Amino acid sequence: MSDLFDAGQETGHKPLAAILRPRSLDEIIGQDGLTAEGSILRRRITAGQLGSVILYGPPGIGKTSIARAVGEMLNKEFRQLHATRAGVKDIRQLADEARMHPLLIFVDEVHRFSATQADDLLAICEEGTADFIGATTQNPYTALPKALVSRSTVLKLEPISIEDMEKVITRGLDHLRTTGIDVDITPLHLRLIAGRSGGDARRALMTLESLVVGHAPGAAVLITDKMIEDAYIAAPINHDRSGDQHYDVISAFIKSMRGGDADATLYWLARLIHGGEDPRFIARRIMIQASEDVGLADNTALQTAVAAAQAVEMIGYPEAQIILAHAALHVARAPKSGSANHGISLALQAVANEAPLSVPLHLRDAHYAGAAKLGHSGYRSPHKTESGWVDQDYAAGIDVGQFYQSDARMSPTFEKRADEYWERITGQPVPKRDMR
Repeated sequence: MSDLFDAGQETGHKPLAAILRPRSLDEIIGQDGLTAEGSILRRRITAGQLGSVILYGPPGIGKTSIARAVGEMLNKEFRQLHATRAGVKDIRQLADEARMHPLLIFVDEVHRFSATQADDLLAICEEGTADFIGATTQNPYTALPKALVSRSTVLKLEPISIEDMEKVITRGLDHLRTTGIDVDITPLHLRLIAGRSGGDARRALMTLESLVVGHAPGAAVLITDKMIEDAYIAAPINHDRSGDQHYDVISAFIKSMRGGDADATLYWLARLIHGGEDPRFIARRIMIQASEDVGLADNTALQTAVAAAQAVEMIGYPEAQIILAHAALHVARAPKSGSANHGISLALQAVANEAPLSVPLHLRDAHYAGAAKLGHSGYRSPHKTESGWVDQDYAAGIDVGQFYQSDARMSPTFEKRADEYWERITGQPVPKRDMR
């Protein structure tokens, strides 16, 4: 996968993104925390001691540009490798070259390195033979060898904001004017391109370039709604169904449902749908949250989620999006209770770490001859009492509230009504979960 401002072919047309490639950290737009005076990257450049650095973030946000700018500021020859094309021989040749003159080795998609490639790269890093920058769209703490991560400074890049993306596009417009192409674009259209770039500066500049392609120098280009719509037909957004985007967006979707934010729930759901996520996967997540986050507060949430999962099996996109929205909004808008999740977690922890309890004699199976002689008797059925409740041990040694702690709050949920019922019947308060 290429990165921001990748160079075009040596011959033929050079893309606008390549022409506008930043040559120093001062020209980088949208990564102020990384490039600011006093930042760790600036300090290392000033000291001439870059070492090993891993740049982590989605495509199109400037990883390659930052690496090239660092190379120029260090006055070191920039040598780029691509993990899927570079062999062990290439890495060892660079190590030999670095012993003769200063090099900055840049590896794109470093998470694709094999174990052997990573070992050779580690040797270069440990010996300090050359400075190294690796770029990855995957979480380095899970996608890269731990030894490489431990020897590197990991710097996380964030998607470029809309305001900064407008600056990128404005820089492109300024350059086009120097070539004789005057682009007439409204602030609304400028912001639309910035917003639809998905935080990818390369995509924004490619869109701008596509809008003016075919216009000769000296021509005035008026940008219209129709031109922008044509440029974005079937345009994808950044969403890697097997990478961090998958996990980050689904996490935001889950936490929005949990937090009761209906608008955020619909937005992240739309991101998942637009990104091509399997509707069955989304439905499974909604089912889990129906019990984990809503639980006893509204038992019908699970019914809705299960029905939605069954429906999307039969229907599929595009209509499945309505069903998924229905179920997700039910979970988001329902009152919340985490007592089921909290309770079973505590119980499983006890089972895994403590000696098993004996089943009380009066609860043991008594459906065979001789059970009474073994002492399997004394059970009293609640159905034979007027109140429907019998005060007897069901698990000797388990204290009331040790596992189940009610999450009932002010709303008249099932759990709230159940608490009131059992408090009337038993005369004892139902244990409440400590929210501190």
